[in-house]
Amino acid sequence: MFEKKEIGTIVLITIILALTISFLKTDILLGVLLAVFIIIILNIVAKKIAAFYLESEIEIKPWQMERYGFQSHQYFKKPFPIGVFFPILIALISFGKLFWMAAMVFDVKPKVYRAAKRHELYSFSEMTENHMALIAAAGVFVNLIAAVIGYLLGFTDFARLNIYFAFFSMIPLSDLDGNKMFFGNIVLWSFLATIVLIGISYAFFLT
Repeated sequence: MFEKKEIGTIVLITIILALTISFLKTDILLGVLLAVFIIIILNIVAKKIAAFYLESEIEIKPWQMERYGFQSHQYFKKPFPIGVFFPILIALISFGKLFWMAAMVFDVKPKVYRAAKRHELYSFSEMTENHMALIAAAGVFVNLIAAVIGYLLGFTDFARLNIYFAFFSMIPLSDLDGNKMFFGNIVLWSFLATIVLIGISYAFFLT
C-alpha cells in the first residue's frame, strides 16, 4: 500500500510535527510522536481506501512550493518542501506557542482499467475535482472518528490532536487537502468544516 518514498515522507513529517508540537519537551515527546504517527497513518490509509474504491491510486508527498511570485518566470529551480520547513518556522516564531500540522499533499491518478471500464478504451479518464475532494474528505472523516473514539477511551490528548489535524486538513490553501475539497465539492467542505469547528471548540475544554 505504501511506496518507499511515501514511508520516508511519513516518518520525516511525523518527526517534524512531533518535535514542533512538543517543542522539545522530552517528557511528552514520545507520546506525541506515537499519536502523530497514528493520526497520519489513519488519514493516509483512509484516503488510499477511498481512492481504491474510486478506481484510482494516490501518492503521498511533502507539501511543496513551486513558485515564489505571480509572474511566469518566478519559479524555483526545484520545488521547495514547504511542508518540512513551515511547521518548524511557526514553532520557532511563536516560541512553541503555536504549531502547524498541514505538511503533506497527495497526487491522484486513475488506474489503467478505469479508462476501459468507465469511459471505454482511449477515452478521457482523468479524475475530476470532485473525486479528489472525496478522497481528501475520507482522511478528515476518519480523523474525526478517531477523535471521538480517543475521547471515549480517555485519550484526550490523542483526541485533541486528531481534531487539530482535521482542522489543518480543512484549510483551503495551495495544494493541501482543504483546497481540493473546497474547489472540488464546496458542500462537502462546508459540512466537514462545520463539524471540525465544533470539534475545535470542544477540544479547548478537553481534560
